[in-house]
Amino acid sequence: MPSLLVRIKKKNDGSAALSCQRADGSVTWQRQDGQLGRFFPPHDLTHFAVESVLGVTGGFFGMIAGGRDINQTALASVPPEAHFVEVTVGFFDLELRTEVLGSAADLQWKLEGYFADKKLPMPPIHVTDEQIAAIRVKRGELFGLWQALPVGETLELRFQ
Repeated sequence: MPSLLVRIKKKNDGSAALSCQRADGSVTWQRQDGQLGRFFPPHDLTHFAVESVLGVTGGFFGMIAGGRDINQTALASVPPEAHFVEVTVGFFDLELRTEVLGSAADLQWKLEGYFADKKLPMPPIHVTDEQIAAIRVKRGELFGLWQALPVGETLELRFQ
């Protein structure tokens, strides 16, 4: 899979901006104003952690690296693997809000329910408790970088 340079700018007004530069130099970007500026950086960093640790190529950043623009990643038009990633990221987003940690079995239950409800084929990806722990560690590292980032600066990450 081609690499992707991910940049998240922490703007002075509390908003953020996400830009992704592909290996060919093309860029897609999104402004994250108001409440979106508080929600999306942690959500996007969780995507980065999930996709990196699991080695998933069909999630949000994988699709962008492959040529999709950010506005072409809505769940209505993506492969089942992207749904898998989004449900998994939602699992970790819920942990942040509730401070209740889930297990691999909890995630599997959520995934099975989601894919059955949507009548989609479930990708053959099985997440272990060890991978969940590794995602939490990676996410924590990324959150630390984001929190330490001065306002007006940009966090740069390389997605492989």
